[in-house]
Amino acid sequence: MGQINNPNLSKFFCGLLFPSTYDTDEIYKLLESKFKNDIDIKSGIIDFNFTTYYNPEMGDNLKRQWISFKTLLNPDKLADIKVMTNDIEDSLAKDNKRIINIDPGYITPANIILASTKDFSHRIYLAKGIYAEVTTIYKKEGFVKLPWTYPDYLCPAAVDFMIKARQCLLKPK
Repeated sequence: MGQINNPNLSKFFCGLLFPSTYDTDEIYKLLESKFKNDIDIKSGIIDFNFTTYYNPEMGDNLKRQWISFKTLLNPDKLADIKVMTNDIEDSLAKDNKRIINIDPGYITPANIILASTKDFSHRIYLAKGIYAEVTTIYKKEGFVKLPWTYPDYLCPAAVDFMIKARQCLLKPK
């Protein structure tokens, strides 16, 4: 019989989606305050032209960015963090429409995990109405696309960010 062990700590991050006019400094400060954790890595801000799914709610000319947090956390915090980010989205909404989408996840040496409120065949229920999905896996050649991987998670800005965050996770303490 295998021994039950605590999981290794993980590198938490958030994917941010917002209108081009949005002041990102506001959300950085808010997330650092709510998570009690400083941002340590930011990707560049890129055009979000991978889908029009969010346009009816958030408008056109959307931007995408990823940020990670300095202090590593136990992966069992993902459901609580997703509930918190949903609450933040709701608190900032205008006329019942989000002005920012905050998708939390975490990085391990082997994969990237994202939280979702939506059930699907490749997602596993965690708690509090939150599911987790392995969005991509890491192999020797880098991050590997899975059938459900969102295209923006394999764009150069995302891959560069994820590699930096993974390297930060792997640094000897």
